[in-house]
Amino acid sequence: MTQIANTPKPPYYTVIFTSQRTDHDDGYAQTAERMLELAAEQEGFLGVESARDGLGITLSYWRDLAAIRRWKQQGEHLEAQRRGRSDWYSQYRVRIARVEREYGFDSQAAAGRPHPQG
Repeated sequence: MTQIANTPKPPYYTVIFTSQRTDHDDGYAQTAERMLELAAEQEGFLGVESARDGLGITLSYWRDLAAIRRWKQQGEHLEAQRRGRSDWYSQYRVRIARVEREYGFDSQAAAGRPHPQG
């Protein structure tokens, strides 16, 4: 995933999933792709960003804590969590934070002006 998520004006929430993979790969890529598709279908989902270069970091953005709780308990996601603990991750951390402020820059935007929420 290479795009920066287009999130709304804060406040909103982010789930930060930081992980170290094992060498076991059976079904990981397909499950990761399915989780992205499924998350996007959830009420309150706002976007996702992800990077992996040894250490994996995925940030998903949510309207509120209730949406995050529903996602954590979603059936297919529960199974992916189980597989993650048993097969795919040697360690991980989940952190949940409230986004209070957002600003940025986009060279493709009109005249290169900063993101209006700065």
